[in-house]
Parts: sequence; C-alpha cells; structure tokens
Amino acid sequence: MTNREKIRKAGNILLDSVFPRRCPVCGEIVTPPGNRICENCVGKLDFVKEPRCLKCGRGIFDLTQEYCYDCSVRPKSFDRGFALLSYDDHMKEAMAQIKYKNRREYIASFARLIFLRFGGDIGKMRADAMIPVPVHPSRMRSRGYNQAELLARELKKYTGLPVRTDILRRNKKTAAQKKLTPDERLKNLSAAFTASPGSASAGSFLLTDDIYTTGSTIEACTRTLKEAGAAHVFYVSICIVTEV
Repeated sequence: MTNREKIRKAGNILLDSVFPRRCPVCGEIVTPPGNRICENCVGKLDFVKEPRCLKCGRGIFDLTQEYCYDCSVRPKSFDRGFALLSYDDHMKEAMAQIKYKNRREYIASFARLIFLRFGGDIGKMRADAMIPVPVHPSRMRSRGYNQAELLARELKKYTGLPVRTDILRRNKKTAAQKKLTPDERLKNLSAAFTASPGSASAGSFLLTDDIYTTGSTIEACTRTLKEAGAAHVFYVSICIVTEV
C-alpha cells in the first residue's frame, strides 16, 4: 500500500467515525467500519460476469457469440463499454436513492468497485478525458446534481483522468423513455445533445453514466462527439439492464 493510499484509508476511517457511511445496498451503517459496502451485502450484488459482449459489456450466455443480441441487430458507434452490475432489484433501489433521495454518497462506493474491476481496461483506452452524460439544465436545477458527473469525479480520484463538462451539452428535454422501444428511444434522443464543431477534435473520451438500458443515450452522445471530431468514444456505467 502506497503512502497516498494509507493516508486516504486513514482519512476514510476518521470520516466514518464522525459521519458513519451507509451501505448503498441495505441503507444501514456499513459494517465493519471502514468498508464502503457491508460485507454481507457485497454478496448480494450481481456483478456482470464473463463472457461479456465485446461492444457494450452486457453478459452473454452463448460462448460462440462475441456480441449480445442488441449490439448484433443495432450496431453501436462507440468503441467499447463496461458496466459493473446487473440492474436488478437491489440496484434499482440504490439508483433510485441516488437520483431521487439525494444519496449521492453511494456513488463513491460504486466508483471504487468500478476501478477495482475495470481500472486496467480504462487504462488501455488511453482516454484524454471523461465526459459525464449531461442532464438538461432544468433537471440539474431541480435535482441539484448530475449523478453521471459525480461518478466521473469519483473515478478521477483513481484514474487521474480530467472531467470535461464543457464539450457535450444537453439542449433538449426528452419525453420519458421507460415505455419506448430501443429504436424509439434513439429517435427520442435525436438532437438532444450538442457539441461545438471541432470541440472534441481527434480526442478519445470515456463517457460515464449511471445506468445503461438500451444504449440509446450512450449512442446519441457518441454520435454527437464523433460529429464534433472525436476519434474514439468508450463508456462505463454502474449498472446495465440484462435484457432489452
């Protein structure tokens, strides 16, 4: 353990003694102290397992296939992506707590797990910066934060990658996506994002988001970035929906 890691660990223990950390899975004070997730709750998390789709990172069950069904029938523009956990009932509750109950501190726990699992892969991307999937200004005003940006800033602590919020913007407040098909979702997001021409010139970027559902949001962001000159676009998210 490096001196920096020792100092961070000591600081976390001190902080936990004053403001006990709550587990993002059960919502109770984390046990044992110093951990980010309860030891018993880690076993409840459904980590995305191998084999995974070589494009979106979704778990696949046929060892002879390189891509999931969705990426096979709807080719994606981004280079590759990774998601940490399946979007099951535990994660639906955790994500709802983050987005609607201001439990933004939960993101730090998942960011740490993402780095432990995908730190090597992120390094191989050779990204110039991380770009959080932006939210509409009205959503930002009502919620007070963008969970995708919080994830990027937590990951910066481990990767050192800068966080750029000045390249990609959301200028269109889209209709609810829940009941739309994948194709309808992508159409719904058409022109929702903008980037100044040349603002991403020849760059390599890592998009961050909380949940990858059909990939429509990441796809729309990727197309916008590539139109602005990006050479490579990757993504990482906390959760991914296992079937679409």
